[in-house]
Order: sequence, then C-alpha cells, then structure tokens
Amino acid sequence: MAAQYLPVLVTFAIAAVVIGVLLGANALLSPRQRNPVKDEPFECGNPASGPVLGRRVPIRFYLTAILFIVFDVEVVFMYPWAVLARELGPAGLVEMLVFVLVLTLGLVYAWRRRAFDWD
Repeated sequence: MAAQYLPVLVTFAIAAVVIGVLLGANALLSPRQRNPVKDEPFECGNPASGPVLGRRVPIRFYLTAILFIVFDVEVVFMYPWAVLARELGPAGLVEMLVFVLVLTLGLVYAWRRRAFDWD
C-alpha cells in the first residue's frame, strides 16, 4: 500500500527541494539596497496617485475578474471531458453542450450589459 504513494512523496520532495533552492538563491544573490522609490506601492504600471482607503473601485474590475474565473473554469471542465469524450458517449456530449450553452448565455448577458467596454 505504501509503495503506491512513493511516487507522490518523491514528487513532493523534489518540489520542496526546488522551492528551497530557489528561495535560498534569491536570499543569497538578490541586492539588498532599499530606497524610498522601491518601497512605494506600484500597481498596473502606474505610480501610486494617493491614498487608496476611501476610494471606490469601479464594478467593472470585479465583473472582469468574475468573467475571467467563469471562462477559466469552463476550460478546466472541458479538458477532462475531451479526454473521456468517447467513453461518455452521447450522454456526455449532451451534458457538455448544456454546460457550454449556459456559459454562452452568461457571455451574451455580459456582452449586453457592456461588460467588455472599457470607457
């Protein structure tokens, strides 16, 4: 029974070693010169323009993030289906078509609500 888990444990051990080596190399090789410019917040290629607290973020940012997650999840579910499409048969095809139809309706809704327009 334990022999079945040996490849998984070896994979985790290799991942831990790689992470340790990369973090150690970063700690040893990175420059340590701090200055006020490096300590300033930096976002989206734009320098900070004032305090963030109290300012409202437009809903379009959240809507874009949610749309990205929805369509990312779609791809995650379509890959296993594509691998097992022949084994699932016509029932699997119908289920995937319903899934894609629901996501397409979500896309049409977002398009009609002008979620993709950047004003």
